[in-house]
Amino acid sequence: MPEKLVVIGGVAAGPSAAFKAKRTNPDLEVLLITDEEDLSYGACGLPYLISRKISERRRLVARDVEAFRKGGIDVRLKTRVEKIDVNGRFVVAGGENIRYDYLLIATGASPLIPPFEGVNLDGVFTLRTLRDGDRIIDYIRRENPWKAVIVGAGYIGVEMAESFASLGMRVTMVELMPHILINMDGDIAEKVENYLRENRVEVLTSTKVLGFEGKRRVERVITDKGKIEADIVLLAIGVRPNSELAKEAGLALGPKGSIDVNNLMETSVPGIYAAGDCADAVHLVTGKKVYIPLGSTANKQGRVAGSNIAGERAIFPGVVGTAIAKVMDMEIARTGLSVEEAKAEGLKIKTSLIESHTTAGYYPGGSSISVKIVAEEETGRILG
Repeated sequence: MPEKLVVIGGVAAGPSAAFKAKRTNPDLEVLLITDEEDLSYGACGLPYLISRKISERRRLVARDVEAFRKGGIDVRLKTRVEKIDVNGRFVVAGGENIRYDYLLIATGASPLIPPFEGVNLDGVFTLRTLRDGDRIIDYIRRENPWKAVIVGAGYIGVEMAESFASLGMRVTMVELMPHILINMDGDIAEKVENYLRENRVEVLTSTKVLGFEGKRRVERVITDKGKIEADIVLLAIGVRPNSELAKEAGLALGPKGSIDVNNLMETSVPGIYAAGDCADAVHLVTGKKVYIPLGSTANKQGRVAGSNIAGERAIFPGVVGTAIAKVMDMEIARTGLSVEEAKAEGLKIKTSLIESHTTAGYYPGGSSISVKIVAEEETGRILG
C-alpha cells in the first residue's frame, strides 16, 4: 500500500504542499480536503475583484479541481475535518475515518469578529475568502450602497478603501489605534492617512466601534464619538489562526495560538506538518517565533512541507515580515522591524527618513518616494 498524505486546506499552503509532494514522489497518494467550494485562489486580489479592476473571478483561481486531478491529487470540496486522531493516524471528515501516513494542516486563518451589537445585520461583511468577495459583490449590485464604513485600517482596510472609493462610494475608515497601518511607524502611516484624506477618504483614528444599527440592513455604525451613516460595512480588524483541530489533537501552539512548527514545517507530533496562516515562523531579525500571516509565506511554507513529506529535505529559514500594499496610486511596503517593534526588543536604535524621487531630477515623470531605515545604534545593523 502506498504512503498517503492528507492535506487539510485548499487555498495557498495546502495546494502548494500537495503539488510539491506529488511531483517529488509520484507514488505518494495525496488527498486534499477543504471546507470551501473554491480551490487555490489568490485572496490578495479580492479587493480588485470587488472594484472590477479584475473583471473575471476565474483570474484569481490558480488551479481548478480538474488541474488537481490531472496532477494525481484527489480533492474533496465542502468537507469539514472534524477531528485528528494522532494515535490512530486518521482524520474524521464527512463522517468517515480517513487514514494518513503524513498530515499537513493548512487551515489558514479567520477574520476577527468582535461581539458587536448588530454585527449580523445584512450589509456587514468580512473579506477573507472568494465566497466573501462574491457576497460583497452581490450586495453592491443589489443595494447600490453609497456610504461605506471600514472598521480597521490594516492592509485589507486601506485596499478596500480604494476599492469602495473607485465604485463611487463615500468611504469612512474607523481605527481604534492612534494611527492606521499599526504595523508601520506613525510618521509613515501619517503620509498614507494624508493621502487617503486627499482622495476623499475620511479617516477616524483613536475611535472605538461599539456596534451597528439598522432595520432590514445596516444603517449606522455606533462609535464612542458618535454615529456614522453606513450602507455597507467591512470588518477588517485582523485575523486569528485556525488552530482548533491542532489544539484538540494535542499539538503544541505558538504565538497568538498559531501551530508551532520547526524549520521543516513539522509540528510537535511526528508525521504531522503545518503551513500557512495557521502556523508560526521564526523572525530572522529577532530569532523569535512570530505569527505574521502572509500569502507569500504560506506558499513557501507549503512547498517546504511538501518537499519534506516526499523525502526531499528542505528548510524554511524564517520571515522578516515583508508586506506590500497599494492604496490608489500610492505603494507602501515594510520589512524587518518598525521602531516600536525594535524598542520592544530592547534594542537601541537610530532612524533615518529619506525623502527623494524615483527618477533623476532631469528625467521626466517619476514620483516622490519616502524610505525610512531603522538600524541598531552600536553595530549599524539594518533592522527594518
